[in-house]
Amino acid sequence: MLRFDLPQVWSNVVRWEAFITFTVCLLALLLSPWVMVLLVLQGAVRGFAGHMRCPSHLLWQKVFVATGHAGKKTDAGPKMFANKILFVASSVSLLLFLAGSPLWKVPCTLLIVFSFMEWALDFCAACWVYGAWYRRFPPSGS
Repeated sequence: MLRFDLPQVWSNVVRWEAFITFTVCLLALLLSPWVMVLLVLQGAVRGFAGHMRCPSHLLWQKVFVATGHAGKKTDAGPKMFANKILFVASSVSLLLFLAGSPLWKVPCTLLIVFSFMEWALDFCAACWVYGAWYRRFPPSGS
């Protein structure tokens, strides 16, 4: 469902969070997959409860606004969708690791690719899918 009832988020704060996701996934590949727990938690809170309820988002928002580097406001709905995907992908990665499968690296690597695209190129693949879905299947009037 399109979410226009949520407060908008700052673009550079979201890009910074994508950089953190990128870094955490790299650390998972290089050091320990257990750091993926952080992404599971962040994806769950930001994806299902909203950015306005995520302590790390509120901290980075405060820092970026105070320093004048917050960027422009953007709709939170697609970003929440992206965080739901983060939650699913990081959960799958962690569950595969717990099952002893080396395939845990696949969703972790995909998160590296897509989080890199978000923070370095300002392209949110999940946001693109979100928009394409609602252009193809517009919500019916409620």
